[in-house]
Amino acid sequence: MRYRNMTMLLEDLERHGQLIRVDAEVDPYLEIAAIQRRAYRAGAPAMLFTRVKGTRFPMVANLFGTMDRTRFIFRSSLRALEGLFRLKVDPFDFFKHPWRYAGVPRALFSAMPRTVKKGSVFENTAAVSELPQLVSWPRDGGGYVTLPQVYTESPEHPGYKHSNMGMYRVQLTGPHYEKDREVGLHYQIHRGIGYHHAQALRVGESLKVNIFVGGPPAMTLAAVMPLPDDIPEVVFAGALAGFRIPMVRRGGDLPVLADADFCISGTIMPYQKSEGPFGDHLGYYSLEHDFPVLRVDNVWHRNGAVWPFTTVGRPPQEDTVFGDFIHELTAAMVPQVFSGVHEIQAVDAAGVHPLLLAIGSERYVPWASERQPQELITSGMALLGNTQTSLSKYVMITAREDAPALTTHDYDGFFKHMLERTDFGRDLHFITRTTIDTLDYTGISLNQGSKLVWTACGEKKRALAHHLPADLTLPAGFGDARLFWRGIVVLRGPAHTAARDEHDEAMFRLAEHLGGIGGLEGTPLFVVADDAAFTAEDWTNFLWVTFTRSDPATDMYGAGAFTHCKHWGCRGPLIIDARLKSFHAPALETDPDVERRVDELGAPGGPLHGFV
Repeated sequence: MRYRNMTMLLEDLERHGQLIRVDAEVDPYLEIAAIQRRAYRAGAPAMLFTRVKGTRFPMVANLFGTMDRTRFIFRSSLRALEGLFRLKVDPFDFFKHPWRYAGVPRALFSAMPRTVKKGSVFENTAAVSELPQLVSWPRDGGGYVTLPQVYTESPEHPGYKHSNMGMYRVQLTGPHYEKDREVGLHYQIHRGIGYHHAQALRVGESLKVNIFVGGPPAMTLAAVMPLPDDIPEVVFAGALAGFRIPMVRRGGDLPVLADADFCISGTIMPYQKSEGPFGDHLGYYSLEHDFPVLRVDNVWHRNGAVWPFTTVGRPPQEDTVFGDFIHELTAAMVPQVFSGVHEIQAVDAAGVHPLLLAIGSERYVPWASERQPQELITSGMALLGNTQTSLSKYVMITAREDAPALTTHDYDGFFKHMLERTDFGRDLHFITRTTIDTLDYTGISLNQGSKLVWTACGEKKRALAHHLPADLTLPAGFGDARLFWRGIVVLRGPAHTAARDEHDEAMFRLAEHLGGIGGLEGTPLFVVADDAAFTAEDWTNFLWVTFTRSDPATDMYGAGAFTHCKHWGCRGPLIIDARLKSFHAPALETDPDVERRVDELGAPGGPLHGFV
């Protein structure tokens, strides 16, 4: 089944028991988002809400809520797309296994969009205020579009070849926007729309933008694909959909997705306005900042239009499935994009960009008596210089030659392997005062902070402790030390009070204290948190706290620390300050009253019993 519009998708999911209808009235202010998050956690079917307060449009949630459902949606073209990727890796495989590639010609033919004269999206018009106003978290600044397909073309080279389509959040309402005339566009560092905006400013033109919602599901997935700059998302969408995506071109306007459920069409204004706050996928709010404003020229929608949505927050959420599905599609391509790298994982539990685990090769001097990181450093820098991996904050990379069976998805094994082999005086490579993810508030300012390439290879340098050292003492203000995993100690620290872009004297006292204690060779990593018990509860908590609440250059300390010719290292345990800082954005919390209402909907006899 190849879904050309949302109606085809929803009807087919319902036939296969993958969608339920919810006819009880639900509120797009907090309530429907709370339902969606619970539905995702429960592995529930997609949910079509037919009565949404304040809007005439139905809303659908959890479309991509499980890997099985996502594979089901793209089942007709998935094998052909995998064949395309396989041929990219090994073109000669076609001659060895030609039957694997029966669908490849169709995928190639389907890639280029098809220009048509009319589309169902133009059947009706609406005002922005009539659209569903989804508010996912209590402090959100207004109603948001959370599954948009934001389409632009290069002002210097118009056309599909130089187009960009991304999932940049769109704020529909808020105190700073003119009702029905303005919406906010939030696009972050290293996004294709930014290049188009820069071109428009250079040539003195206004950048036109079309925001599609709904339509063929391949367009939604394409909007989040981390594609090379020379592959337009709309081209990938056609290959994934199994048919040429129909686009309507009218006059000199941008093309419009013919079968989109909605299209908001407009022009970027020469001024910015405050956008946010917004509960984001790192598990914290992104705060108010000035971002571009779109002047709305038209809002179109087709007959029977349905508004798809998701919510984001502390992982895992529905966007976790996007990441897993993309990894499944593209894993074989990693060595083609990054020479010397065999496997990568942007760790979802850590908010994706804060932590990247990688396995590479160390082959530069195979005759050396001891293997040490050299090619790994090159590979780590390459990961920080290409595609979406360039947004990574911590890159931990080790050599396949030391453990051929090691995988980045085994946190127990990966961290054990790294900590056994790291030379903390040699293997930590910092990049300071550089660009970081816009959503990450650990840096020295918006979009600016540091990165770390942490390498490890060769023979084991230490045996990791299975128990907390019996004679471990801590300075005043620190306590509740516990061994989280082999070699990793988590402890509670005092509340953070230092200013942004400054070290904390309390952490220096801790480092000096640990440096005076013997017998810590087996515990090379100490993590300081606000709540040691919560942080050490499981890998999900540990990864989230440690890597979303620390900046490498500011928040890493060490016993016996030194700087030699501008290289930093330490001789004793490495310390990561993973406390919430005084300048961090607040973590996301739900509204108790809303949660109680959702409890009632999911109680026996309620319309959502068994699903939330």
